[in-house]
Amino acid sequence: MTNIVVGLASMVLVLVTAIGSLGQAFVAHSRAQSAADLAALAAADAVRGLAAGEPCDIAKEVAKKNGGSVVDCRASMSEQSAYVEVAVDIPGPLPKVKEKAVAGK
Repeated sequence: MTNIVVGLASMVLVLVTAIGSLGQAFVAHSRAQSAADLAALAAADAVRGLAAGEPCDIAKEVAKKNGGSVVDCRASMSEQSAYVEVAVDIPGPLPKVKEKAVAGK
């Protein structure tokens, strides 16, 4: 009887841990997408001259303030647009979550 209780308790613990990890992944995905969107908008503003500074430097600053780090940033003066890819860490053994955003024309 004790073995069955220990086994069931272990299964419940594993299930709860898995659900918690999945929840963290969803939160990280949302944070990464928000950070990428905001960073791309800020970089596009700098490209268009609405904000002072280097577009990718501004994107890095905005992404950092929103819990992410810029993996890739490209700003096009001719198209007046910006492409940004942001990564966010997930606590635990899961890999970083990466999201992309484009702003401008």
